[in-house]
Amino acid sequence: MSITPVCTSPLSTRSQWVRLLQQVARPPLAALAAGQLRATMPVENQRGHTAARARVTHLEAFGRTLAGLAPWLELDVVADPDEATARHELRDLARAALIQAVDPDSPDRLNFTDGEQPLVDAAFLAHALLRAPQTLFLALPELTRERLLAALRSTRVISPGFNNWLLFSAMVEAALLRFTGEADLMRIDYAVRQHLLWYKGDGVYGDGPDFHWDYYNSFVIQPMLLDVLAIGVAHREAWQDFVPAVQNRAVRFAAVLERLIAPDGSFPPLGRSLVYRCGAFQHLAQVALRRELPDNLPPAQVRCALDAVIRRTLDVPGTFDADGWLRIGLCGAQPGLGETYISTGSLYLCTTAFLPLGLPADDPFWSTPDEPWTAVRVWRGDNLPTDHALY
Repeated sequence: MSITPVCTSPLSTRSQWVRLLQQVARPPLAALAAGQLRATMPVENQRGHTAARARVTHLEAFGRTLAGLAPWLELDVVADPDEATARHELRDLARAALIQAVDPDSPDRLNFTDGEQPLVDAAFLAHALLRAPQTLFLALPELTRERLLAALRSTRVISPGFNNWLLFSAMVEAALLRFTGEADLMRIDYAVRQHLLWYKGDGVYGDGPDFHWDYYNSFVIQPMLLDVLAIGVAHREAWQDFVPAVQNRAVRFAAVLERLIAPDGSFPPLGRSLVYRCGAFQHLAQVALRRELPDNLPPAQVRCALDAVIRRTLDVPGTFDADGWLRIGLCGAQPGLGETYISTGSLYLCTTAFLPLGLPADDPFWSTPDEPWTAVRVWRGDNLPTDHALY
């Protein structure tokens, strides 16, 4: 039996990623930039919680969109003229949207304090700022920067749950630390130390004291743990001791994620929040962006694996409504997969699969010839080495 990878050529793959990322990101960014996000974005929720989600879904859409878009917006040089045009447009929209998001007179001023959910999406927004500090923070007008920092500080009134939510508080503080030099370091220290205590083995952390079969190690835990520590070690030397173990576990978990991608780009539909689609592979995308993939996992192999997942979850009928907004689902429109906390804004975490667009086109991730990913090779009969646990 012959199985051909979906990936076809590095340049064409990159252009297709840009096309899909534009398709996902433009509706929320353009609407917020124009002060029309509340007026135009649907609030899809299948569990009778539409009114409650309408209070928080707009910050969800914005923070999550920018979290995946940020490294590409921050990229210094883009040689392809079509890609450069697309990036320039989304940069302008993102900055205009940030101004609207924290302007007290804007009809789209976002909610950072009402309810518990705003802490989550303030953290995704903070993560975006750390991934693109020049483009998404330092290039803003001074008044907008001050308002944005005040909005992040305001989330301190929200108490995080005793689970992955500790990292949301830590991420907000990491952004404040990066841009002001001051933060509540206890929130960072507590989140990091608890997650080290919750480590379950072979590259995986518990979501709180218990292990869950889901993708929260990739949606939240490992990407935020890596970047919180990256900021924190410059301010508290003791945290440097945590870095080697966290990085080793991150590399192992990236290898596990790559092996979960089937030859057709599908993956096990386990656990909650499956409607974040290809966002389930944020961690693999981030390790690729950081150029920290395991030695036996070539960048081109990861590119092709991620491309398969992105196309399998986004480039299928039913993904978008008639106005271009994402629909609830993993592969097309599947509203039954949406939990009570899921609404339209939640779905934009899928952008985080596109993080490697922050690597230039001449990086080996993009420039080296296609390589089939692990599942393709195994199921076509290649004789591969065995997989081994971290310890």
